[in-house]
Amino acid sequence: MQKIYPVKLQKGDEIRVISPSSSMARVGGFEDNRIAKERLEALGFTVTFGAHIDENDRLFSASIASRVADFHDAFADKNVKAVMTTIGGFNCNELLPYIDWQLVQEHPKFFFGYSDTTSLHNAIFAKTGLVTYYSPAYSSFKMNELQEFQTKEWLKAVSGTTSYDLSANDVYTSDSWFDPTLPRHPLKNEWKVYHHGKAEGTIIGGNIQTYGLQAGTEYLRKINAPIAFLEEAEEGEYTEFDRLLAQFLQINTDLKGLVLGRFPKESEMSEEMLRFILDKYPILQEIPVIYDVDFGHTQPIFTFPLGGEVSVDTATLSLKILKG
Repeated sequence: MQKIYPVKLQKGDEIRVISPSSSMARVGGFEDNRIAKERLEALGFTVTFGAHIDENDRLFSASIASRVADFHDAFADKNVKAVMTTIGGFNCNELLPYIDWQLVQEHPKFFFGYSDTTSLHNAIFAKTGLVTYYSPAYSSFKMNELQEFQTKEWLKAVSGTTSYDLSANDVYTSDSWFDPTLPRHPLKNEWKVYHHGKAEGTIIGGNIQTYGLQAGTEYLRKINAPIAFLEEAEEGEYTEFDRLLAQFLQINTDLKGLVLGRFPKESEMSEEMLRFILDKYPILQEIPVIYDVDFGHTQPIFTFPLGGEVSVDTATLSLKILKG
């Protein structure tokens, strides 16, 4: 199956916000996130919403039928040029058997999100060949601190050229970005090398806690000699990362490179522990491995194409999207 790249966004294009996992209510409701709409509109885009984004059941989500309906409506609407998730969650993998994949393939467009949205990223690429974008969610745009970097990096991916450099911000935080009443604790940001090397290949990965949910199904496409971008959410600990990395490497035995997003403070992952875990795997002594990179569940994050092409060079600590 050939790859499909979405058409870059132009000013005036419509972005449809949907909640395929947690609802808008789980992140405070529409009004609490209005600033995200205003920021995206200030960039020149039109923002619309799925009909069921506010449905909120006992699992902080909506019915499968409601979430699938909003997903289908977003891809079927010819005026919509991009689909953006409200936030992550834990259950968007429920939708996969009920999605009309031919509809998605015939109406390719940008698809944005991170964390639990990894399930949809994997499935969309596997079933249609459409390259999707691991990026801030809609609610991420309500964050005040460090938003300039996050927005700039998002714009590079969605409305710039098909080739661009992924950048590091000077500082980062591992605070509750969604609660403006809490203090921020900026920390020095620095990408680090575990093992040196150069590589080029197709990007796979996303949230490591979600990636394996599609293992052994038709919703996970095997890519030859990929480069993995992996990150862990706040709910995970270093012990969970340890065993999930083992599973990931057993699925992708021909990995060409590994890029790890910064770990949130809740994971209690120290640099010493991370290097101890990485030391276990002979393949990681043969390929370029970079860690503490600007994506995942710390702030701010850059945007990159899952299914796109990247080059990794540890000598210059550079990550360049070759096509995305």
